[in-house]
Amino acid sequence: MSVYIDPAGMRAIGFGIRVAKAAFTLPATTTGGLFTVSGGRIILTSIIGEVTTQVQAQANAINLVATPTTGTVNDLSATVESNGAIVGTLLGITGLAADAMVKSTGGGISNLRNPVVVAIGTIGLKTAATNTGATKWVMTYIPLDDAATVAAV
Repeated sequence: MSVYIDPAGMRAIGFGIRVAKAAFTLPATTTGGLFTVSGGRIILTSIIGEVTTQVQAQANAINLVATPTTGTVNDLSATVESNGAIVGTLLGITGLAADAMVKSTGGGISNLRNPVVVAIGTIGLKTAATNTGATKWVMTYIPLDDAATVAAV
């Protein structure tokens, strides 16, 4: 006798709740919000970006940050160069703030090796320049506090 377990259920067991952010234009030399954390702290179990519109061919260091409602901005990764990133390029983080964001030209990318606790506030993409291009993002999380939720910005 076979047993069917749906893919969403399998993902939830391994990574928690999935939230997706539709493609958006790269922020112009600032931080653009990706996700809002509300109601309590979360354990970030994965976060992956995908370039949906090629990034302009000029220098632009990017990284992910957490901006709490109380406290100061924290880097979730060091920067990586996004200059000319093609459609399908994947972006991720290791879970260590000192590690550069991981960039792949498609096909595969490593995921968080170290889950990250994120406080109430926002998770955003910080850029060093004003470049054309767009990315979409998906993350998974487990609530650390019972009332914690995440929504795409």
